[in-house]
Amino acid sequence: MQLLDQTDRRILLALSTAAKKTGSAIATTLSLGRNTVQTRMTRLENEVLESIDRRVPPAALGYGLLSFVELHVDQRHLEDIAAQLRLIPEVLEAHGLTGSADILVRVAAKDAQELFRVHGQLLHIRGVNRADSALSMAELVPYRTTSLLAHSLQP
Repeated sequence: MQLLDQTDRRILLALSTAAKKTGSAIATTLSLGRNTVQTRMTRLENEVLESIDRRVPPAALGYGLLSFVELHVDQRHLEDIAAQLRLIPEVLEAHGLTGSADILVRVAAKDAQELFRVHGQLLHIRGVNRADSALSMAELVPYRTTSLLAHSLQP
C-alpha cells in the first residue's frame, strides 16, 4: 500500500471537518426533491455519519501493525482511564466490555518496538492493572456497514 504524503494527509484532515456531497444525483435516482435530499444529507452528515478518519487505513500512514489489547482495570478509575487513552495517538478506539476484561483497545503501531512502547503507556495509566495483547495477523472481514444497511431495508 502506498503511503500518504503530507498533502494527502492535510486534504483528509480538511475533509474530515467539512466534507460536502452533492444531493442532485441521489435525488434523481430516488425520485425525490433535491431540497429534501440535501436537507436529509446535511442532517445525516451532522448527526449520523462518521468522520473521514474512519476510512483512512492506519497502514496508509505507516502504521501497519494492529493489536487488540484487553485492559483489566479498577472500575473506579474508568473515566480517567478513558481520558488517558484519548491522549495516545496510536489508540484507534476503545470499548468497555463485559466479561473478564474491562476495556478493549485497538492500537496501531509502525513496528513491534512501537507497539511495545504503547503497551507500556497503557500499563502506566493509573487504574490499569493488567494488559493482554493480541496481534492481528490478517483482517478477515473489514469494517463495513453497507451489508447491514441493505439487510435492514429487507422486509
